[in-house]
Amino acid sequence: MAKSSTVSRAEKLVQSAMKGNDASHDAAHVFRVRDLALSLAREEGLSSSPDSMEIVELTALLHDIGDYKYVRDLSEEKIVEEFLEAEGLDESKKIKILSIIKGMGFKEEVEGNVDIKHSVEFGVVQDADRLDAIGAIGIARCFTFGGSRNRVLHDPSIQPRSDLSKEQYMDKDEQTTVNHFHEKLLKLKDLMKTKAGQKRAEKRHKFMENFLKEFYEEWDGKS
Repeated sequence: MAKSSTVSRAEKLVQSAMKGNDASHDAAHVFRVRDLALSLAREEGLSSSPDSMEIVELTALLHDIGDYKYVRDLSEEKIVEEFLEAEGLDESKKIKILSIIKGMGFKEEVEGNVDIKHSVEFGVVQDADRLDAIGAIGIARCFTFGGSRNRVLHDPSIQPRSDLSKEQYMDKDEQTTVNHFHEKLLKLKDLMKTKAGQKRAEKRHKFMENFLKEFYEEWDGKS
């Protein structure tokens, strides 16, 4: 299927807006999420609806512009809305895209604030983003982000935080890189919204468990 001009311009916006980010949240991450989201959408039966597929693709492409971890100017958060307005998207599509982006982050769900009536479009985009946070790619991204923030790799005396509030989760300075697996990444498998996402998450989750087992054995000099 031919790529729409809006999608092409969204890709260029992503490359421009995210060029200063480290490799854990760069344009390559966004393009992987887009490809995963479209694949999940097809598995979930959305391919018969061009409108739904457009919503999925544009939401996946635009979801990390204005990310609180990287935003330096609050006006950056308006980039997506201004882009959609300039593209002349139907109001209903624009509202749906902005609503999904606003609600799909883990920080919105860490305290149990999740809309059980979410749309399939929401589910496939969120699942795709979370799939890219786990497995082999997820491990690479986790250590890339930790390194970019000069975070401690691992400290056995610092235990993972339980019952996190949204504010605690957003305070990245309190985490070690390895604790992030326990505070977030290992929880994502059970938070997948679609059957297609759940199926793919199983393999990636197991890969992380095996990695951590080996990591701790090597840390303790046992392997």
